[in-house]
Amino acid sequence: MYGKSPSCAGLLLLGIQLTALARIAAVEIYTSQALEAVNGTDVRLKCTFSSFAPVGDALTVTWNFRPRDGGPEQFVFYYHVDPFKPMSGRFKDRVVWDGNPERYDVSIILWKLQFNDNGTYTCQVKNPPDVDGLIGEIRLSVVHTVRFSEIYFLALAIGSACALMVIIVIVVVLVQHFRKKRWAERAHRVVEIKPKEEERLNQEKKVSIYLEDTD
Repeated sequence: MYGKSPSCAGLLLLGIQLTALARIAAVEIYTSQALEAVNGTDVRLKCTFSSFAPVGDALTVTWNFRPRDGGPEQFVFYYHVDPFKPMSGRFKDRVVWDGNPERYDVSIILWKLQFNDNGTYTCQVKNPPDVDGLIGEIRLSVVHTVRFSEIYFLALAIGSACALMVIIVIVVVLVQHFRKKRWAERAHRVVEIKPKEEERLNQEKKVSIYLEDTD
């Protein structure tokens, strides 16, 4: 007897299940996508990931570089249990590992930026059985000076507001201090005037008594 052939509905369901399983098993990469840094400084190329499988010794991380002005892709860094720095090329002695796989962080630091470091840096993570997924990209722009961003303007606004509040508090304290000082001076004058006024009244009283006696 011939076995029953799978139905179209069964094949469709199987395909949906396999697609969903592939999505769950894929490695997700997270990067800043675009980054700006000043020539001659160091920059951290941040790359984190999420994986369906637990992180183990099978984890591999590959960083590569594509120049902005074109040319072949270049090796930057490799990690498998231990970090492996490039032994030659433009990134020799200029890149160090700054990641922590247990925290799903596979970032690196690039030292002494140069203008020819402009380009796209790719971060690829494989954590078997999770070996599929998109490759993370960071477009690095090396500039003379960093342009002000919204964060800098926000920080400047907050700093200005705090400075204004401090000035207002100082003014209020000084005004209160001078008012108390003025009140103290007035009270002191009243204290000085009162004995003099009493003495004058006593003198007038004595003169009045004397005049009465003479009469």
